[in-house]
Amino acid sequence: MKFRNNKEIIKVLIDTVFNQHDLSIVDEIMREDYIQHNDEIPQGRAEFKRFFEQTFQSIPDFRYDTIHLVADGDIVATYNTNTGTPIGKWLGQPPTGNRFMFHVVDIFRIQDGLIAEHWDCADTYELFKQIGRI
Repeated sequence: MKFRNNKEIIKVLIDTVFNQHDLSIVDEIMREDYIQHNDEIPQGRAEFKRFFEQTFQSIPDFRYDTIHLVADGDIVATYNTNTGTPIGKWLGQPPTGNRFMFHVVDIFRIQDGLIAEHWDCADTYELFKQIGRI
């Protein structure tokens, strides 16, 4: 799959994977040796898919709403709001049925037209408070 620019790759990730919960595109947009800089999500493309399969089963209404999306060379960054209602175990926490909404900054590095690396800065205090983890 060819993209005009790096922003398009991340838009596909957001629209197809995070909002439509369709993981079938991941092999086409992400490197197999994908590097994840978040301890909640294991390393590698296969583990990314496994984590989000579980997430979408536990949170069928999971949404990733982009507020800003910017790109500079091989870096694409988003500022977004994540929402959902866990109905199954998620992040080691039994479901509370509490709807969550928290803000995240995601930074992706693109290499040879594929997502190679990811960092995030999330308001996890607010998330964990809302789902009863703290």
